[in-house]
Amino acid sequence: MANILVSKHPIVQQKISELRHSDNTARQVRELTDSIARLLMYEVTQDLRLVSTTTETSPVGQYMGQRIETKQALVPVLRSGLAMLGAASDLLHDAEIRHLGLFREESTLAPVEYYNKLPKQCNVDECIILDPMIATGGTAEAAIQILHEWGAKAVKVVAICVSRKGIERLAAKYPSVRFFVGTIDEELNSKGIVVPGIGDCGDRLNNTK
Repeated sequence: MANILVSKHPIVQQKISELRHSDNTARQVRELTDSIARLLMYEVTQDLRLVSTTTETSPVGQYMGQRIETKQALVPVLRSGLAMLGAASDLLHDAEIRHLGLFREESTLAPVEYYNKLPKQCNVDECIILDPMIATGGTAEAAIQILHEWGAKAVKVVAICVSRKGIERLAAKYPSVRFFVGTIDEELNSKGIVVPGIGDCGDRLNNTK
């Protein structure tokens, strides 16, 4: 599908392989997640709109430069999306940061919203959802729907590891949303877990069980 963009960068693929290691410490998981997110964000930001701006330089005069005009909101999905926020905000240091709290109910696998501090009116040109893992796609779908109802005209989703079933369902349902992913895993088991996947991101990042 045209709105699914899978990174072909060899460093991304190597780092995802390293992230899969079950014996990684929480610190290693955080560092790898951050590093992968930084590489993915370069692809996410390639289409940002630029405007010309005049800058005074010293001592030789003026310079006609470029400034990003697109106004973004970074939307990490709590809690694992926070691990990607540093990388995204380092590139887009003027972006707003808007958190969404969503978790997957264990028995039904349905997303449950527990935190939402979006302002009453949408005031950005595009929203970038940050979530390391997409399994069934329920949580990402809820985040997209919340942002669309808020009034976001453009939405991008950045994920490190996704299931084919989950990402293709999302891409078909939301053809205007662009999905930037590190890798697609083929299997989604009966418990809604991606196989081989990258484990429970929230627990691995925070050293919890």
